[in-house]
Amino acid sequence: MSQISQQTADVNAAIDAELQLLDPRVRGSRALAARLLDPEFVEVGASGRRWTYEEMLDALPELDGGSGESDGGGPRFEPSRMGGVVLAPGIVHLTYETDFGGRRARRSSLWRRRDGETGWRMYYHQATPVPAAAE
Repeated sequence: MSQISQQTADVNAAIDAELQLLDPRVRGSRALAARLLDPEFVEVGASGRRWTYEEMLDALPELDGGSGESDGGGPRFEPSRMGGVVLAPGIVHLTYETDFGGRRARRSSLWRRRDGETGWRMYYHQATPVPAAAE
């Protein structure tokens, strides 16, 4: 596989994993979410709160878009403008926006795949609210 083809495959795999983390069924399952979050995971949420791996796994089902809303009655994250670049072998940076019930956020994630592992895991995530007046 050429280097460009491999980079495209890596970005697509990270995007697929990111979309899985936005799915209420995955957010509601500690086991599924744990396979997608790196053990050294850190998030700076839209609220400014810093989350660790264990804190996120404990809280994820109750956060926006969690399993409590998987019956279709609640809002879901609607991603747009998702794209990514390979920063180094095994490191992908994704950026995108989400709309959640009218609240928009700009998001940035770092995904990594360690030697000997087949799957990508989110290492870092940050969300920044977009003010209603911003375009």
